[in-house]
Amino acid sequence: MVNGRTVLERFPAGGPRGSWPAEEFAHARRLEGLPAEVVMDLATDTFLVIVRSGEGAVDAVA
Repeated sequence: MVNGRTVLERFPAGGPRGSWPAEEFAHARRLEGLPAEVVMDLATDTFLVIVRSGEGAVDAVA
């Protein structure tokens, strides 16, 4: 857990044009009931799929 967030997955920002793997992964987690969202980690040029602490079943994923 980082800054009150649990990182579910990381995706490089330089993916192929027209491909949104982080958004697709987050959407699939939301269909499972997790309030997943995509944020950008500028320091590593990576998209992170996160769940904020206190939201959803974080313990089942972490």
